[in-house]
Amino acid sequence: MANRAKEEEHEGASTSELLIEACRRNNTELLSEILSTPPLRDDDDAIAAALNKTTTVLGNHLYHEAAAQGNYEIIDMLLDQPGFECDPVSRADGDTPLHAAVRWINGEPAAQREFGNALVEMMLEAGSNPRLKNRGGLTPLQLVDPRNEGLREVIRKHEYAALNAGDFVSADEVKGGKGLVAAAAAASSSAAAGRQEEEDDDDAEFSGSDDEERAEWERRRKAKRG
Repeated sequence: MANRAKEEEHEGASTSELLIEACRRNNTELLSEILSTPPLRDDDDAIAAALNKTTTVLGNHLYHEAAAQGNYEIIDMLLDQPGFECDPVSRADGDTPLHAAVRWINGEPAAQREFGNALVEMMLEAGSNPRLKNRGGLTPLQLVDPRNEGLREVIRKHEYAALNAGDFVSADEVKGGKGLVAAAAAASSSAAAGRQEEEDDDDAEFSGSDDEERAEWERRRKAKRG
């Protein structure tokens, strides 16, 4: 009977409507059913397109809908899908899902902060960009309730990592640094050694037996140095 009731509840609903419903209600069972049913079944590209392009009438993406409710389980499932977009932008205010999650946490009791902070941490580790600003020019960190220092610290940590990604290089990699100086010195030393070896070879060839041979040897040395 329960299964029949579910079928009747969803009968006539489009795939987009069902996806929105699943994300709003944290219904992982419904999402699994949608993704395993034609036309999405076994088609990663079709699944990614459906999850990334489906929006509500207000212009929110599925990720926004889930984040705005703090729906940890459905978000975890969404993030596991190949090609899932971590930073879609809402039409109304330009929020990313990270903005939406922070707004949700701000409205929750203090006792809920630990759970909410863990949700944001998961989103950040999955690839959400903490440096993106909404239409008001605010990053997710700037939206955080000042009393929630734990959440501020979580976002700051990832902001710092994003800011410095790829910026730290060793001195050997810096143009004009010690690495290039050492390389130039090694090349110079190698070239000098090569020249000395050639001269030694020439000296070995010269027996000093007559003036003509000495003149030829001097000519060859001048030609190599010139």
